[in-house]
Amino acid sequence: MAKKPEPKNRVVADNRKARFNYEITDTVEAGIALTGTEVKSLRGGKATIGEAFAGPSGNDLLLFNAYIPEYLEANRFNHDTKRPRRLLLHRRQIDKFIGATQREGYTVVPLKIYFNERGRAKVELGLGRGKKLHDKRETAKERDWQRDKARLLRDKG
Repeated sequence: MAKKPEPKNRVVADNRKARFNYEITDTVEAGIALTGTEVKSLRGGKATIGEAFAGPSGNDLLLFNAYIPEYLEANRFNHDTKRPRRLLLHRRQIDKFIGATQREGYTVVPLKIYFNERGRAKVELGLGRGKKLHDKRETAKERDWQRDKARLLRDKG
């Protein structure tokens, strides 16, 4: 029996509300510095990044408030579930994100955590500005219209 090919990027955690709450202007893929138990726990697929954000700490960019549950088989060598994790980016990218957050009022939001084709844990970061309530209503209205339009076209022919 043939094995099923594994997808190129296996998504572990997805921040679905980020594109609704923020107007994402730029995205970038970043590495993330993890311990061994965090990687094993991520492979289980139970992480959440709904409340996570990235921010500066000295000259680095850190991922705050991302929840990676404890790896049950690790015993006493386990990790802290919500510890700040260092993001691995080029210096120019770090400076760009830090500058945007300090000067222009943007927020660095993690959009998803996934394993790339080489098996490395990556984070897709988005540079976004928070939406106002009327912008969120407009987004919901547009989404509903697209769904209704697709339904009408499907039923028609």
